[in-house]
Amino acid sequence: MSQMPQLSACPSCEEPLESGDRFCGACGYDLSAVPERPQDNPTITMNGSVPAQGTAAGEYPERPSAPPAGAPWPAPGPADPQAPAAGGPMPPEAPPAAGVRFDRRPDGHAALPETYQTQPGHQTQPDQMQPDEYLLQAPDPRVSAEPAAPAAGAGGKVCVACRAGRVDDDGYCENCGHAQPRERDHMEQESGPIAAVSDRGLRHHRNEDAFAIGTTALPDGTPASVAIVCDGVSSATRPDDASQAASRAASEAVLAALPRGAHPQQAMHDAIVAASRAVNSLADEPATAREQAPHQNAPACTIVGAVVTSGLLIVGWVGDSRAYWVPVDRSAPPARLTEDDSWAAQMVAAGLMNEAEAYADERAHAITGWLGADAYELEPHTAAFKPDRPGVVVVCTDGLWNYAEAAEEMARVLPLDAAAHPLHSARVLVGHALDGGGHDNVTVALVPFPAVPQGAGSA
Repeated sequence: MSQMPQLSACPSCEEPLESGDRFCGACGYDLSAVPERPQDNPTITMNGSVPAQGTAAGEYPERPSAPPAGAPWPAPGPADPQAPAAGGPMPPEAPPAAGVRFDRRPDGHAALPETYQTQPGHQTQPDQMQPDEYLLQAPDPRVSAEPAAPAAGAGGKVCVACRAGRVDDDGYCENCGHAQPRERDHMEQESGPIAAVSDRGLRHHRNEDAFAIGTTALPDGTPASVAIVCDGVSSATRPDDASQAASRAASEAVLAALPRGAHPQQAMHDAIVAASRAVNSLADEPATAREQAPHQNAPACTIVGAVVTSGLLIVGWVGDSRAYWVPVDRSAPPARLTEDDSWAAQMVAAGLMNEAEAYADERAHAITGWLGADAYELEPHTAAFKPDRPGVVVVCTDGLWNYAEAAEEMARVLPLDAAAHPLHSARVLVGHALDGGGHDNVTVALVPFPAVPQGAGSA
């Protein structure tokens, strides 16, 4: 049972109180009705100590392995001598960061705001469920709906659930009351040879993922493809706004820098910095200030991106969204190109657990790196690869890789013609996650390697 908070003044009439009073002597207010102050720690530390503060706001550490301005490229190999070659294992990360952040509950559902966070192993009862946990009645996006009957008495939108009622101005069916899908519930886009698909999934009440894709040309006319995927941190304030702001800022930064001659790896690093600033700025907006309570976190998200040119593949990331390499020739080994900023990855890197044990732990999805005003410091990861054969880069959130975690699993579910039909293949991957349960938002972008001229794409 929680203890009654100690108050110095009555919250009703503001008259002074004596220690231990149950009722206000002036107005009779029942002091036991005052709720206990919620926990106000936005970040959980791994060792119980207060993490050291990182880089000051607005300052970002320089990436020592970045090529100098004007340096020729493609580089002869990975720009970082410790960066893995395609198909090889990733090197251990730096020592674990102090702070971690939970992007989901231990049972796999989206994380709740901290005041509603359940303890590990606690089973939430149906009458205690928060909105993110409800099993929604929206139509399954894998099943194409039959043509709708005309709405009675008026034109306009017809309900996607009952297929008969008219949708009112607030987005609800006047017949069955069902909330209608929003624009971000399911998104698809093609840009030249690249394609991306994002879906709300089967358990979330909104889509907190976002993506941005595009093509451009280097100064010598060589084509370049760019894909950015972001996953909002569900326990944060406005995670959907954070992912959208980050994906847009990063994509715009890369697509602007490459035609000016910036090295793709430096462009990716700078794009992550730009995305971080875009997310940080959300914490200062009036809307956040009104919504935010002491127990809520600043807007936050993870990010992963890929830049593909004729002979070079660059990936960059912060958090636990991933990039995979799948060669067209499936007799060659696929590879995971990123290493998660997560509790599980740190346990594996430190040799304390094997991968199976770490990812089976309820703390596996505690992330140790993210974009947001409450991140202790920004540490963009970038790596350069020079694949010796054609393939496809799979850029995705954990809503997909939770159902195809190993590179070999991802290669098995990716259609063989993914390089020629990226949009269809992205749909297949999203469907695979939904068939697996769709517990999270699902987003994937497919980028063929090497880059092909604009205008080429799905047949």
